[in-house]
This record gives sequence, structure tokens and C-alpha cells, in this order.
Amino acid sequence: MGKLAVLSLSFAALAVLIGERVITLRHLILYHRELSQNYLPNCHYVEGIECGAEDITILENGLAFLSTCVKHPDLPSYSDDPGKIYTLNLLDSKIKIKATNIKGDFDKDSFNPHGISLYTDDKDGAVYLFVVNHPQGKSQVEIFRYDEDENALQYIKTIKHELLHNVNDIVAVGTESFYATNDHYFTNGILKLVEPFLSLPWCDVVYYSPQTVQVVAGGFLLANGINISPDRRHLYVADLLKHKIVVLEIQKTTVLSHVKEVDVGSLCDNIEVDRESGELWLGCHPNGRNWLHQDPNDPPGSEVIRIENILSEKPKVTQVYADDGSVIIASSVATQYGGKLLIGTVYQKALICDLK
Repeated sequence: MGKLAVLSLSFAALAVLIGERVITLRHLILYHRELSQNYLPNCHYVEGIECGAEDITILENGLAFLSTCVKHPDLPSYSDDPGKIYTLNLLDSKIKIKATNIKGDFDKDSFNPHGISLYTDDKDGAVYLFVVNHPQGKSQVEIFRYDEDENALQYIKTIKHELLHNVNDIVAVGTESFYATNDHYFTNGILKLVEPFLSLPWCDVVYYSPQTVQVVAGGFLLANGINISPDRRHLYVADLLKHKIVVLEIQKTTVLSHVKEVDVGSLCDNIEVDRESGELWLGCHPNGRNWLHQDPNDPPGSEVIRIENILSEKPKVTQVYADDGSVIIASSVATQYGGKLLIGTVYQKALICDLK
């Protein structure tokens, strides 16, 4: 066979491969999905949030913590200011956010908060806030102790490790221990794009404690949100590109067993778990096409999904809220308290609605 024929066949094979990958990627990002509006009553913006509340979590007393203004090179930014952690008392009828004061030897100017998690120490009732931080594009975890009287975060320590290389979200299980998701295997920007294009299931979950650091679960296409069941026996991980919530049982802190996967039909980001009912609340991106294009005239939409009885044979998956981007852009988290639903976004606003 002549060189020209071999070259032609090679180009043809490459074209077929690229075509197949493009089709697969469009399926993974729900490129052709159409979204119908599904609104809740009495929704309004949370005043003071203009550059996103990527993650939100709530204490038992109704005090919500909001991680705001995360900066990402591929996403719009509505503020050049460093990120902040705000609190919001959902039992207060005024619904006003308050900026926390960070105390201690901590670089506030480079603060770029992403996923967050709260942990209350059974011994003394102390509240700890764990924050995924990306200063200068790096990945590390900050641990703070919360002072409610002063609405302040006392800086305790920074955790860095080679296994914590692309941390997206975190769930604290002790005063210095946690599980975290890496949403990419590679740290190089170009190679990060190659991962979803080739459907490489190389994302993982890492367990960290002062004594042990190791990968405890893998095989995710894009591991985003992570949280734990109220009885602390199961982990829930959002595999965004598989449109699934993966359920893992904790045998020991470093031994997890795969239980099941629940289809959600959306690109779900962070997971919040209701302490009383065990329901999962998910902030999701309904269509990846708009997310990729970032067209201000056709912005990414928002979707909130609830999962009831996730450990049963037939979990109930319900769409609670949906918007095409005309109200709220790129929802990343949703959580409820006292009949109110709080919805956060990656880089835009935050919304609060009545559930009934």
C-alpha cells in the first residue's frame, strides 16, 4: 500500500475517532437537552451576593455559610475582590448576609474559596469550617474555628498534599479529617480538557487525616460534590458527567464499598443532606452547551433536584426548581431549612424561595 493511501486511511481513522468523541461528549454534557421552567413561589435574590455563592451549608440552628466569589480562568467574574465567607441566619426575617471576619495569620488577599463543610465537635460543641481554597490556582484546604459571638473565623491551619491536587468539594468528619473530591486527574490546563474529551474516569475521592492520606474511591468522570449521610455510614458523590449520584458505604475510614448509583438526568454539582429526613438536595447545571458557550444572551440555566429515600430500592428523584438563566445563572448548590430553599451559583447571584 502506498504512502498516500496509508496517510489517507490514517486521517480517515482520526476523523472517525474525533467524530465519535464529539458525539460522546455532547451526550455527556446534555448538549441537546431542553429545559422547561419550573418556578417556586416568593423567590428573591439574596442581597449582597453578586459574584456567586458556589457552595452553601447550614448549621442545625439555621445559620447558613456561603462560599462566595470563586475565581476560575474559564468562567466570567463579576468582582475582582478576594473571595469571602458570609453567614445568613435563615430564622431572621430580614435575610441579611454578614461577612465573617477572618482572624489569624491568613492571606485574605488570595482567598479563593470553593467547596465548604461544617463540623461540630461532640466534645465541646466547637464549630469548624473547612474550606477548599485555590490561591494562585492551587488546591489546598483551610480549617477555621467559628466564633458565633463575633461572627469570626479563627484560622487554624492549611492542609496541602500531592493527592489533593484538584480539590472541588469536601466533607469534614473530624476536627482535622475529611473526604475530598478531585474533579480532574491532570493539573495542566490542556490535559484537563483532554480528560472529558476522552472520557477518562480518573477522578477520585481522597481521605485525609493527620495520620493517613490516601485515595479511597475512583472511577469518576468528573467528581464534584460530596457529602455524608446523617448516620455517617454513607458517602454521596456527584459524578457530574455521568449524571449520577454515587453511594458509597463507609466500612472503615479508608475502606469504602460501592453501593449503588442513582440517575439524576442533570449535571449535578454540590450535594447537601437534610439532617432529619436524609434527603439529598442538588444544585445542577441542566445543559452543558450553554455552560461551554458562556453567551450572555443565552446564559447557563439552573436546576434543583431532590432525592428521597436514596438507599431504598426505588429512590424518588424530583425536579424542584428549573430556570433557563433568565433568573439565576449556573446553579451549583441548593439547601433547605424551615420551608425555605436557598440556591447558590458558581459566579452570579443567590436565590431564596418558599418551598410551598
